[in-house]
Amino acid sequence: MSVRNNHAPRRSRLSAALISAITLASAGSAFAQETSPAPGSSASQSTTLDKVVVTGSRIKRAEIEGPAPVTVITAEDIEKQGFSTVYDALNTLTEFTGSVQNELNQNGFTPNASFLNLRGLGPGYQLILVNGRRTADYPLPYNSQSNAVNLANIPAAAIERIEVLSGGASAIYGSDAVAGVVNIIMKSNYEGDLLTVRGGTTTRGGGDSARFQWVGGKTGDNWSVTYAAEYLNREEIFASQRDFMDSYRDDPSVEPEDALAVVGIRLRDRLIGTGLSSYIYPAGENAASTCARFSEFELESRGTCGYFGYPATQQIRNSDENLSGYAYATYDFDNGMQAFAQLSASSADAKIASSTQFWQSGLVYDPTLDTILDSQRIFTPDELGGLGAQQTTIKERSFDLAFGLRGTVFNDRFDWEATFSHAEYNLKVAQPRFLENRINEYFMGPATGQLDPYFGAYPVVNFNIDRYFSPLGAETYQSLITTVRTDADSEVSQGSFVFSGDLFELPAGAVGMAATLEAARQSYDLENDPRISPSYNGPEPIYNLTGTGGGGERDRYALGVEFSIPVFETLKMNLAGRYDKYDDVTNVDGAFTWSAGLEYRPIDSLLFRGSYATSFRAPDMHYVFAQESGFFTTVLDEYRCRRDGLDPTEAGGDCSTPAYTYSVFGTRQGSTELEEEEGSSASIGFVWDVTDSMSVSVDAYRIKLEGAVSDIAPSYLLREEAACLLGTDRNGNVVDGNSSSCEFFTSLVTRLGVDQINDDEIDSYLSYPFNQSMLETSGIDAKWRYALDTDRLGQFNFGIGWTHVLKLEEQEFPGDEIRNIRDDLQFFNFRSRVNWEVNWELDDWNVNVNGYRWGSLPNWEETGRIGSYVIWNTQVSKKITDKVTVGLAINNVLDELAPEDDSFNTYPFFWRAYSPIGREVFVNFSYKFN
Repeated sequence: MSVRNNHAPRRSRLSAALISAITLASAGSAFAQETSPAPGSSASQSTTLDKVVVTGSRIKRAEIEGPAPVTVITAEDIEKQGFSTVYDALNTLTEFTGSVQNELNQNGFTPNASFLNLRGLGPGYQLILVNGRRTADYPLPYNSQSNAVNLANIPAAAIERIEVLSGGASAIYGSDAVAGVVNIIMKSNYEGDLLTVRGGTTTRGGGDSARFQWVGGKTGDNWSVTYAAEYLNREEIFASQRDFMDSYRDDPSVEPEDALAVVGIRLRDRLIGTGLSSYIYPAGENAASTCARFSEFELESRGTCGYFGYPATQQIRNSDENLSGYAYATYDFDNGMQAFAQLSASSADAKIASSTQFWQSGLVYDPTLDTILDSQRIFTPDELGGLGAQQTTIKERSFDLAFGLRGTVFNDRFDWEATFSHAEYNLKVAQPRFLENRINEYFMGPATGQLDPYFGAYPVVNFNIDRYFSPLGAETYQSLITTVRTDADSEVSQGSFVFSGDLFELPAGAVGMAATLEAARQSYDLENDPRISPSYNGPEPIYNLTGTGGGGERDRYALGVEFSIPVFETLKMNLAGRYDKYDDVTNVDGAFTWSAGLEYRPIDSLLFRGSYATSFRAPDMHYVFAQESGFFTTVLDEYRCRRDGLDPTEAGGDCSTPAYTYSVFGTRQGSTELEEEEGSSASIGFVWDVTDSMSVSVDAYRIKLEGAVSDIAPSYLLREEAACLLGTDRNGNVVDGNSSSCEFFTSLVTRLGVDQINDDEIDSYLSYPFNQSMLETSGIDAKWRYALDTDRLGQFNFGIGWTHVLKLEEQEFPGDEIRNIRDDLQFFNFRSRVNWEVNWELDDWNVNVNGYRWGSLPNWEETGRIGSYVIWNTQVSKKITDKVTVGLAINNVLDELAPEDDSFNTYPFFWRAYSPIGREVFVNFSYKFN
């Protein structure tokens, strides 16, 4: 339903063109410009357009450019640039300067989800909306800590456009809108039917995919129905299918023949009285004959058996089978009121696989060998029944239902809309894992209950060397495993009422107003197999696997108001305020946020703009309700390092050796003592329509957070613990080991004590979330667009976007030093990102060339930085008939891989943000039925 615009503000031709692109169902490229009209023609005059709601405000307006920058990605952009999913498109945003865990991180907690990380603040610091409404979070917490919206289950077929507001907007939308707002707007009022088929593969092997999309709609005198369906099937890719990461011999820091497998099949003798290790079996001729039993093992240069392809048994892309549907309907009543309803649902089945399992004996005593043993045994795919035998299955089901009424009052002067929605997300995981008792008994026999005769500390076992050094076999493997199941749910129910319109007239125009009233309930429930809880003491525990459970709910109520005030004909002020009331178990009660913005247009073609906003973020529910969980992480034992007279700050020094840097077990749980995070954001910049067909914008931004929630970093904890135990900090300042802070830090770390074997190593440490002191980032966003109509040679559209991070600082505790982590060689966020596009149209042909550049990152040895990452994509399409269009798309045309880093000696030998997939080729076919 359109709203009359009797007092349209002045705007440039570029703004008019952009609004047209947004309001029409057949929206064009976001880079498209309005064609210059003939002088004196009516088209050269200002045109009255319907007002639309643009992300960042609930007041309808006739300009897309407002006090804060908004990036628009249309459905046509997604297709022209060759993206398969919503996440693929958003991943090229220049504002996406942070890195996230992805399918390359198969050992992570959310390997089948796709998250955004605007401004590098974290996946939960931007608000993801669907048609302006919140949707259910992914049921599994990102990195076992925080909640975020999964972008992988949103069908591209149903997308009309995506609007990205980069900046704080809590005064409009409430919690989470700290780094920005991503509003995914679905199709409506669509007429006709369109079938699109797409098939693709990778040129390096694996990853075949097929996608079918159907979009259609019908309209009548007083009703409309829009519908969309999408089916996506994608084959998995294993790391072993990429020759640059299929072996430890790909380690760039050593010659291939000198590479060492981290683990293999060997027993280590913990020499009594020294704490050192030596390999007692296999060795020499025994090593060669033993390795020969395993087709996938190799002899190492040190004369032991190693499995060089072990990590390459993991997947680098999941197998997926996704089916999603969407429907939107409206009905107009005779009195001018309109009813609407929306339903979207998705079903996703995936298979993932981390590296094959391994088994460790721990420190045990074998009477036959009369020594304390420490073993680690890797299992190969051949032993377990093939690469797919250990795949974990993930089943995801979600739906989002919304319905409501909208209309006008006071002679169409004001609009109102009442909406109720409910969204749910269910996830089930089934994972094959060893049963601890069975695998231990298979290799070491039944427990004897006795302890070693030397220390009285280590279990006595009857180690079965023949079994240990013989292939396991698929049948035996099946007898030793079980299935670990996880069931997770999240949901959100919300109701809102929005009232907007023009309050009264000022000499410069009408004062616009929007008010909103909201109520919502959010909940989640994460149920893990009880056998993976760190505190589980029942029969048949799971070997080498822990998980995080949790669950809770919170209620939220909010009231907000906005004003758009034309101070002068060339100056407009925007004000907003909102109060959110939380009802949950935390210390969060209520939060008031406000924002102000200015738009100054000295001439039609030039806009100066600025905004300031306060923001807040309620703690993620899993930060609050997480049950005790366990994990392994590699830490630098700063106490033992400094105790032995070494320098823990020396990059690549003696403290980086396995004697001081090693894997430890940690536990964490949520905290109900958390408070809300408070912050502010500001931006200032300009938009200039240089000509009718060229535009440039530059905006500087700053975002500051106080009390950001985070887990205590292991490096910080162990630094403070070392200072407390040694009585001095790194700089030699005296530290009181009996102070309350030292009691706190040392209580979180458990050590094994000083003896002839352990030398006071760390056994475990406890982590929990807390409110940090400060986090601040600032930078510059710039965009340039140009349209060139050559008549005979066709229409060209150019676009370039650039983001440069100037500062990223953090302070962990009050009184700590403020660290500029932007340039820290231990910090792996991008300092700059650029994207570009060139589009050409002539008759029935359309050619698009686009790409992006990610700036440098630190090298792995933390002594410098590696080069940039540049990717080129292209797509060509031809309209064969009025109904049929065919096309070819190539992503990563030059088959680029991660930038070279000769110091990256840890598998997979490149940083996780870079893709190992390589070039992908797709063919497209579309058919319009009517």
